[in-house]
Amino acid sequence: MSGLVFAGEAVGRAVPLVAGALGASGIAVAALPSRLAMRAELRKRWRTWAIAAPVFLGTLFLGAGGAFALAAALGVTAVSEYVRMAGLPRAEYAVLLVAAVVLPALAWLVPAAVDGRAVDLRVVALLLLVAALPALLAGDDERGFTRSARTVFALLWIPLPLTGLVVLGDTAVAVGLAVALGDVGAWCGGMALGRRGALARPLSPLSPSKTWAGVLGAAGATAVALGAVGAFTPVLWAAVLIGCVLGDLLESMVKREAGVKDAGSWLPGFGGLLDRIDSLLLALLLAMVVTA
Repeated sequence: MSGLVFAGEAVGRAVPLVAGALGASGIAVAALPSRLAMRAELRKRWRTWAIAAPVFLGTLFLGAGGAFALAAALGVTAVSEYVRMAGLPRAEYAVLLVAAVVLPALAWLVPAAVDGRAVDLRVVALLLLVAALPALLAGDDERGFTRSARTVFALLWIPLPLTGLVVLGDTAVAVGLAVALGDVGAWCGGMALGRRGALARPLSPLSPSKTWAGVLGAAGATAVALGAVGAFTPVLWAAVLIGCVLGDLLESMVKREAGVKDAGSWLPGFGGLLDRIDSLLLALLLAMVVTA
């Protein structure tokens, strides 16, 4: 069966769940009292979700070509935000932009380049070389290593995981849905259980608002989401949950060093695109590992 059929089946199972979640949350947000401080922020987030969900499902429904277009668009935008935070020169920016388009294209047009679902060692070697090349050619003996290291990190963090949207097929739909609901579950778990006690302890000083209560909420929500679309396995669930929990902390680490609160300011309710897909990136990467 083609990627189009697989994605179409997965999207068909996901649509009722997404529609129900958006409908129920929309009613809940609309009913919030005006005195609630987070009311405006939650409404912005809901509107962003209401637009993003159909775009995500619609492009994946189109099969590998749609998945490539989505991966490339997300990659180019996320890379631009990362370069601004990391302070990388134009040469590295160009390398990352090319990778954001070429890697998903290879996954689509030359599946052997990513060895099905496991990244070929030749691709890893090439990524290392192209990341170091600008600094090597410039003879940068002051920041060359830092530039190269940050570029390698970006390649492994952004364009490479996004190839999962292409190679994972229907699993990509399940992972995207589970990550989205896992984020909501983490927020609900933190609000309901994370005010006092052991569950209120933060996971890391990088993000004090992320508590063990949030992990518990994310665990339940991701399990329900994967089960609802018929994709639940203990291994995939663990990969998605780890992505939900550590993906956000990973971006927090980058933002802390860069001295910024958000990766951008254009996405209502979230900041930048990286602030929205940080968990998805790690979850896709781990999903490719466990399903290889």
